[in-house]
Amino acid sequence: MIKIMTKTFVIGDIHGGLRALHQVLERSQTSKKDTLIFLGDYVDGWSESPQVVDFLIELGKQQNCIFIRGNHDELLLNYLKTNDYNQEWFKHGGQSTIDAYEKVSIVTRLKHIDFLESQLKDYYLDEQNRLFIHAGFTNVNGIAYEYYPRLFYWDRTLWETALSLNPALTKESPYYPKRFTFYNEIYIGHTPTTRINETIPVNKACVWNIDTGAAFYGPLTILDVDSKEYWQSEPLPQLYPNEKGRN
Repeated sequence: MIKIMTKTFVIGDIHGGLRALHQVLERSQTSKKDTLIFLGDYVDGWSESPQVVDFLIELGKQQNCIFIRGNHDELLLNYLKTNDYNQEWFKHGGQSTIDAYEKVSIVTRLKHIDFLESQLKDYYLDEQNRLFIHAGFTNVNGIAYEYYPRLFYWDRTLWETALSLNPALTKESPYYPKRFTFYNEIYIGHTPTTRINETIPVNKACVWNIDTGAAFYGPLTILDVDSKEYWQSEPLPQLYPNEKGRN
């Protein structure tokens, strides 16, 4: 009996950059037998947010896809359901999304509402105790004890703690952050690595940050979770030369 080898890939924040998503899927040569884990923030930034959601819906019908909820996805869902929005959203890519959805039919809007409500997960924990989450969590006893679930897609302290951690510390040290001890690896997006002048995935302690700044001037990244090999799109401003993206 021939054993079919399958792979698991994790994809960073897309932010409306459908062209970049096409590139990383092509360059990584993923197949329909592979599992794709998307870390959230599918919208806001570049002009193709509705098209990204359409693409993900169809992709999920063809292979095993796990869609994590991002904070921008929550903001879009609120807008699509209530037609209401926070002015702060405009500063973080919301204007491009509102403009794009003005051209979308009611049927498509309802389909997207269903996707955002029913298909997105707060996090995913695999059989190898690897946690996939958009932003982070704050409870020192892990995700099962988080008091405020919205922190799963809004928190930045997990990544800030990983960045500031002394690399010499071991898990046995009383100074080692307790919340880092529960999972073999944690994969996040949310806070672009461009903030520390990097445009590649960054690993600190057990945390892997896969958001390489596609919302701004960086590329989109897809990473093989087992081998840690990764592939990237062209920087998004090159793919959308007539757009500004997020400032």
